[in-house]
Amino acid sequence: MVGKVLGIRDLEQFSSRRSSVYVDPECEKFFELPLFIAASSNDITTKCQCWQFSPGKEPALRSYTEIQQLLQLGKKHIVKSILRENSWPINSPIRSQLWPTLCGQHLTKQNMLDGFYWEMVHQVFGTTELSEKPIMLPAFVDATHCLPYHLTATGRAVADRIVNVLGYDCPDITYSPVLYPITSLLLHFMSEEEAYLCLAGLVGSKEKTFINQTKLQHEVTWKTVMQIAKKHAKSAVAYFQRICPGQKLERVFMDWCWWILAGLPFQHLVRIMDCYFHEGIKVLYRIALVVLNLFHKECQSNNEWSPDNIKNDIGNALIKFCKKIPVSPAKLLHAAFSIRGLSTQYISRIFIKTEMLLKSRSVLNSGSKQLIKSRSSDNLPTSQSQVNIQMMSHTLTIRELFTLWSWLPVRITMYQPVLLYTTEEHGCSLTTFYVRVEQHEPTLLMIKTCNNEVFGAYCSSRWFERNVKDDKGQRQAYFGTGETFLFSLYPERAKYPWVGIEGDRDLGHSSELFMAADSKMITIGGGEGQAIWMDENIRFGKTDRCKTFNNPPLCPSGDFEIRVLEVYGFVGI
Repeated sequence: MVGKVLGIRDLEQFSSRRSSVYVDPECEKFFELPLFIAASSNDITTKCQCWQFSPGKEPALRSYTEIQQLLQLGKKHIVKSILRENSWPINSPIRSQLWPTLCGQHLTKQNMLDGFYWEMVHQVFGTTELSEKPIMLPAFVDATHCLPYHLTATGRAVADRIVNVLGYDCPDITYSPVLYPITSLLLHFMSEEEAYLCLAGLVGSKEKTFINQTKLQHEVTWKTVMQIAKKHAKSAVAYFQRICPGQKLERVFMDWCWWILAGLPFQHLVRIMDCYFHEGIKVLYRIALVVLNLFHKECQSNNEWSPDNIKNDIGNALIKFCKKIPVSPAKLLHAAFSIRGLSTQYISRIFIKTEMLLKSRSVLNSGSKQLIKSRSSDNLPTSQSQVNIQMMSHTLTIRELFTLWSWLPVRITMYQPVLLYTTEEHGCSLTTFYVRVEQHEPTLLMIKTCNNEVFGAYCSSRWFERNVKDDKGQRQAYFGTGETFLFSLYPERAKYPWVGIEGDRDLGHSSELFMAADSKMITIGGGEGQAIWMDENIRFGKTDRCKTFNNPPLCPSGDFEIRVLEVYGFVGI
């Protein structure tokens, strides 16, 4: 029955066998609302209006098997289109397989064998039995937003246990208010263990962002949504500013995720999650923009949302509006994915610019002692790492290492450097360079010339991305993000960040040429020159001023011969 809307006869057949086939028997008791199948059509309509079926021709929906095969073939862009277009009913059994598979593709920890979760449960609680007493939630959970989505008391206790185990296994999570609501959503369609593995995949994903895990990331995210809205929901933002000039716009956007997670009806949320588990947080950005535009439209024609009624609390009004949003899940998603000019690269650029500005302001602000502390000796390389670098490195002294460490993104200072590649040991070959380095992210590239100049680059993305193809099957010439920066350590000591960090002006393509590579060369920085270029033999290179970093040549002559090239990765990422 996967792949089509179920009729009443199908419902009865499916209801009789759902425990043994589609739903973990232990999981079924979690729900006040039986999300898979109610016992009869009356149960469906009286318990939740979202269970009503639309009459008419049943759409031809894609099956789980089809999607699984496409993922195995690496055709993620086709899967993306399918997830956006296929409106599976809320009670469709497909999600009991689909969601774990979508989340599992992001799982980076390879040590999660069968039974791993229950071993962790026993380690944390001393037993695998579910306690009847309330479990204290981790500090990263926002107690005011533990949204249960119709889970019973037992279901909520399971959700509590899952987030506790996740907090124990992932101590770097310090603030993550959306983690609990997503846990509750997952439990409607899978077992406790599967829900944990899904969360582990979302939290540990390196390629895409799904769940913010620190207060800094949380703040950067809502400010990113605000910046995007100023461009893509311009009229709505202008309207809010006009009707309540005394309020700061920031107050509206701080709760942007709750418009979706606490406001939208359950059937809308489930369809959004279908796409979110594959594409990441950018799906929620798009939904937020549609919510703003729809709300603004309603404000023009519906007295319920008149300026006098909403001006004192626009944020709460937005959540109330979402609870009775006037469009179907399909129309909401269609509008979200029809927004033009909202590419992943554009969102990443806004996010990184916002993050860098916040970090800079926090360090300069004397009241922000917490972030300043993160740059203290607690987050410097360990003594053993310093000894190792002294023994292995031909480019870095300890003083230079400390200088370079102070320039790294704050989150990277929590990890320890490890030498991945050096021409002294691994030879002068671009092929060997790629074999040893390309899967690491980020990397620190250090060059020492035959004239003893020392300079390099912090490279934010994997070098493997030189092989990534777009939807048309063509390799991208440049890759990387605005977190990439250049530096010089000798004879001058200076850092050259991406020019996009300063100011809000739109930058041309030539200012976003971060990294490029092929079998013949490596380039960092572009636009009217290349900041660093090296040949395939890693012997000769050149350096010029470039628009991406607005740097001077990193050595006086411009051309250089490489004495040593070293590349560092970071352990624990």
